Amino acid sequence: MNKDEMKKALEKLIEEGMPVNDGDYIGEDGLLYCGKCNTRKQTRLELGDGKVIEPFCMCKCEELKYEEEEANKKKKERMNRIQRYKHEGFIDSSLSECTFEKDDSPTSKESIACRRYVKNFDKFYQSGKGLMLWGNVGTGKTFFASCIANALIDDMHPCLVTNFHRLINTLSGMYEGKQEYIDSLNRYDLLVIDDLATERDTEYVNEIVYNIIDSRYRSGKPLIVTTNLSPDALREETNINRQRIYSRINGMCFAVRVDGKDRRRAKPDGELLKLLFE
Repeated sequence: MNKDEMKKALEKLIEEGMPVNDGDYIGEDGLLYCGKCNTRKQTRLELGDGKVIEPFCMCKCEELKYEEEEANKKKKERMNRIQRYKHEGFIDSSLSECTFEKDDSPTSKESIACRRYVKNFDKFYQSGKGLMLWGNVGTGKTFFASCIANALIDDMHPCLVTNFHRLINTLSGMYEGKQEYIDSLNRYDLLVIDDLATERDTEYVNEIVYNIIDSRYRSGKPLIVTTNLSPDALREETNINRQRIYSRINGMCFAVRVDGKDRRRAKPDGELLKLLFE
């Protein structure tokens, strides 16, 4: 194909309203080429009975642009999903700010154990094993549980962080659909329930707590609970209703002691106190 033929072929494509950009040209093979990357924007296909068609295709720079746009689209979708998971997953929105990056004791045994749980979550998920974070009041049990949930949400695992008081109050106010509500908690890859054994010790409350734990156990999905009670205290419980609950938890969770400094007293109020007393 000579230059005049190439020019006429290009003009014909333009007249037909084809996607021709400034700098595009017709190659010696009679097909359209990109003026930027010099790769084909048109291909030639031979069909049956000697019929030939010349459909348009993406050149290399258009392919790269398309791939970049798709990558940005997926990134945006991922970020939107993560934000939705965090909005839905933290009943107390302040806990969504708890991250391992804010951990001031990254070399402590409990911190290392929690980080390893996240790192190996796929294995723990497959086995349905969770954690029981136990220790004195204010030592960081809720903080570490929330750190785990935040890290897993960032890995696209839906999690729910709540507490027994809230669950009990919600279920106590329902006249019907209680079991459906309990079962709905199992749609999360990880369920975190704070403050075990601080709820009222009544037969009604114990039955609700047992049903929640048992439903999670039967789902085969992991559970994290926080409690002020030690594993020995759970095993030595004499109340038969409590024994059922604690037996389930001991079978589902690995005990991790959290004995760091009292985080509730260690809040950064020092500068404010100076304004009052110095």
